[in-house]
Amino acid sequence: MTMMENLVETLKSDVKALKKSKSKKPYVKMDKSASVKVEIRSRKARKIIEKTLKAADHPGNVSSIS
Repeated sequence: MTMMENLVETLKSDVKALKKSKSKKPYVKMDKSASVKVEIRSRKARKIIEKTLKAADHPGNVSSIS
């Protein structure tokens, strides 16, 4: 083997060893804060109000509600 091939093989084995030695930390999912929950609820409420107003503008058209 040439010197370059030897270097590449050494690097490959070192990388494999590093990947195996790393301890995998589990992903910790954070809970949503109260303010984020309120923001989500207000967005949903705004969408519902918007749909309702759009439907009220066209009372004969049922398909505009969806």
